[in-house]
Amino acid sequence: MHMMQLDRDFSACLADFGLAEYKKDLRRVSTVNWRSSGKPTGGFHKKNMVGTLIYMAPEILTKEIHTEKSDVYSFGVSINELLTGVIPYTDIRAEAQAHTVLEMNYTEQQLTSAVSSGGLRPVLAGIESGVPASMLSLIQKCWDANPQNRPSFNDIVLELDDMLQQRKKMEKEDLSLYQPPISHVHQVMDDVNNLHTYQEKINWSTQGECVSKGASFGVHSGFRMWLDGFDDPLAYHLVLSWGSFATCGRRESMEDMHFLMPFLCNEKDVHAFGIFDGHRGAAAAEFSVQALPEFLKALGSMCSPADALVEAFVRTDVAFRDELDSHRKSRRVIQKDWHPGCTAAVALIVKNKLFVANAGDCRTILCRRGCPVALSRDHVASCPEERNRVVSAGGEVKWQVDTWRVGRAALQVTRSIGDDDLKPAVTAEPEITETVLSVEDEFLVMASDGLWDVVSDMEVTNIIRDTVKEPAMCSKRLATEAAERGSKDNITVIVVFLRPVSTAERVY
Repeated sequence: MHMMQLDRDFSACLADFGLAEYKKDLRRVSTVNWRSSGKPTGGFHKKNMVGTLIYMAPEILTKEIHTEKSDVYSFGVSINELLTGVIPYTDIRAEAQAHTVLEMNYTEQQLTSAVSSGGLRPVLAGIESGVPASMLSLIQKCWDANPQNRPSFNDIVLELDDMLQQRKKMEKEDLSLYQPPISHVHQVMDDVNNLHTYQEKINWSTQGECVSKGASFGVHSGFRMWLDGFDDPLAYHLVLSWGSFATCGRRESMEDMHFLMPFLCNEKDVHAFGIFDGHRGAAAAEFSVQALPEFLKALGSMCSPADALVEAFVRTDVAFRDELDSHRKSRRVIQKDWHPGCTAAVALIVKNKLFVANAGDCRTILCRRGCPVALSRDHVASCPEERNRVVSAGGEVKWQVDTWRVGRAALQVTRSIGDDDLKPAVTAEPEITETVLSVEDEFLVMASDGLWDVVSDMEVTNIIRDTVKEPAMCSKRLATEAAERGSKDNITVIVVFLRPVSTAERVY
């Protein structure tokens, strides 16, 4: 699904890594002219299967003839996923590997057999969700077991256009049938205006952006100081590609936030990526994901990258707590004992230098020569060093339920942004690691603890090495693996490849 992207105008675009063909360039495939050419065609690369299993038509899974109708099948599965918001088969599969691209023999995979022989399909979107019955019927026709029974894409376009026209007609009729009294209209508009005002007051993302830009006066004088400090003509030149995936997992709400900022301030050798894992609500994470990058930009001309990261964390923490206190005093925040916070991990790449700042239990690893290298350590109360630091700062640490926890809030982490009821013991000051990158370094993985709770550093490295080398696909694979292993938290993953990946290497 990550191959379907939206531009700034929310128009849909399709991305591809070299396996697709334009319809006009395809000749009609039959039992006479079909053969495996040894070239990527959307279903196979030589004798290896290429694609994402859960979207593959039965005829591809059984290595029979695949045509445009095979893509129609995939289209039906994808549209159903858009309507339900659920990755196909995730509620019934036991083997998470089956969902992502791997060069492996699928003949023993239960899902392959169930789809191709047993007629298994994803759970269809419900009519109660407001989806037209005609759309549900179209989806079922698209994933029919017999390719000949599936509609062509020309037919699909005509059906979708007819649905759109019907919807417009119904909306027009609904408006003409209902003419509410003027007094009622005024009341509704007042309610909408009040709701809009209330939402603006609690929009922490907007608050974070405004506060940080106000503090820096919206002026970013560039990173010349950083770049000049690392001006080594013999330094290894990175070629980056990046992607991410986030899911609320088994939680009812999403409290993770993240940002991808390659070419920071249009500087080709400066890149930043960050993850914020909220707790006691999403407010701190929503605020920080906007504020911290702005503070970092403003500090680029004032101090070193490491010092800028530390200062950006601290300023974000202070700004959020000040903003929260301001809301309390103006009674815009009703909850008396509401003390939201978030852990944070930010990676800053300047030429061939990698700086990682971490406060809390988000984690960052580097794959070097096929092995994981930890670039951060978890700041949790179960760590004796962190426990002693909290106590020395005046905090209280007790064994509660199943582990060491901080204060009445029973927080497991010992460093975070926000959590004003636990300051200064639970500091926002991050630990910084600095790494000189070289040709031996393959990729960077950042993730919230929803991943690391159930997948080890080495397993993360191995999973990526066995997945098509596309960052967003790798991120989704890791998040889905964590969910399949029973992660009970939100899961956010960022993968950054540090060197070029050839088409063959992506597939293998």
